[in-house]
Amino acid sequence: MSARIAAGFAEWRECRAEYDQVLYARYERAAEACNEALLNERGRRKRIDPISLFMGPSIRAYAYASPELIEHWEAYPRLTYAEFELQWMSSRESPNW
Repeated sequence: MSARIAAGFAEWRECRAEYDQVLYARYERAAEACNEALLNERGRRKRIDPISLFMGPSIRAYAYASPELIEHWEAYPRLTYAEFELQWMSSRESPNW
């Protein structure tokens, strides 16, 4: 494997690890704010893992989210990996003076 590819993979792993920490913190904050009521009836019936609502397509997340969680997301929006990655990369770029 070339050095550039190896560096790219290492950078991706670092970004992904930081995203996982942010994701879990957001999940914990939402669970506390919603008194653990993160799933609607449909989500509970299908035995959806509540943390999965914080990943993947928003259409799926909103389909299974409780009203309390949807309200929580109005104050603290879901953050997709793609959004996080852009922010993460921007914070690492040096300014062009």
